[in-house]
Amino acid sequence: MQKQSYVGLDVSLAETSICVIDETGARLFEGKVVTDSAAIAAAVRRHVVGQVVRVGLETGTTAGWLWRELIALGLPAVCLDTRHAHRALSLRVQKTDKNDARGLAELVRLGWYREAKVRSVDAQFVRSLLMARRQLLAIKRNLANQLRNVLKTFGLTRTSTAGRGWLAKVRAIVAETAWVAPVVEPMLKICAELDVQLAALNKQLLILAREDPDVRRMMTVPGIGALTGLAYKAAIDDPSRFTSSSSAGPYLGLVPKVHQSGETEWTGRISKTGDELARTYLYEAAGVLLFKVSRWSALRAWGIRLVQRIGLKRAKVAVARKLAVLLHALWTDGTEFEWRVAQA
Repeated sequence: MQKQSYVGLDVSLAETSICVIDETGARLFEGKVVTDSAAIAAAVRRHVVGQVVRVGLETGTTAGWLWRELIALGLPAVCLDTRHAHRALSLRVQKTDKNDARGLAELVRLGWYREAKVRSVDAQFVRSLLMARRQLLAIKRNLANQLRNVLKTFGLTRTSTAGRGWLAKVRAIVAETAWVAPVVEPMLKICAELDVQLAALNKQLLILAREDPDVRRMMTVPGIGALTGLAYKAAIDDPSRFTSSSSAGPYLGLVPKVHQSGETEWTGRISKTGDELARTYLYEAAGVLLFKVSRWSALRAWGIRLVQRIGLKRAKVAVARKLAVLLHALWTDGTEFEWRVAQA
């Protein structure tokens, strides 16, 4: 019978710890190499005995490209769900890269792991665009708040930073009180450049949404815009991964956690697992559906009844979960949203 080997990789930006064990758990090799797919593959092949059954690495920022390149080099790489793997690795008293690699090798040998889906390159590209937009918005918001604080210090403004015309008001203030310009002008210039770059990002994202038939179908759902559709598709990536559309809600962390032991049972807050960006967009879309979409539908009527029964925040979470399920269903069967009049 051919011998079998299992490999664990603890990946960091510069170096990767490697542990190779056989089917009995005996160590065949432990060491470090530079984080490069070719170097890792060469080290693995040099020290394995017999067939390489699995090469396990945790999900992370470097896992996607490394997994793809290891697969291309012929290694049976699997990405392990970080939350699941962490529970097992945390049992070790000594937390080191070497021990983590050994723990990952043991997990893939025993089969006690949950494989994580690696995003496609296209999905990762779209998500990176969305995250870049989010980061630029956060920078602009922080700069606007800093501008307001500076002007408040000198008693030059009492208005909030909300609204598109606020920066124009700041420029008018600077024009009238030139002595404050050395403090304010640099931030104003950065805000102006941020507006230019945000406009370019928005244009690119809208083009992507317009050219994607799946996203266009999702946008037929009230409350779902281009950004929400793109974020949702990038998060799920492959709709066939779920046998039922109802799995989309739990995957995005929109279901409450349940604790049950003996006679004790309680339901907590939502789990908030999965893609935080897509979950946030769906929550915002739920608010748009409930209060900004004027046209009535069975979905909106259901949401309004929930608001009256359980409150606004919990109702928005429930509607967001319903939207996650609905978008997956439309994605898989290729249909559009049906506007049905709500029953009185």
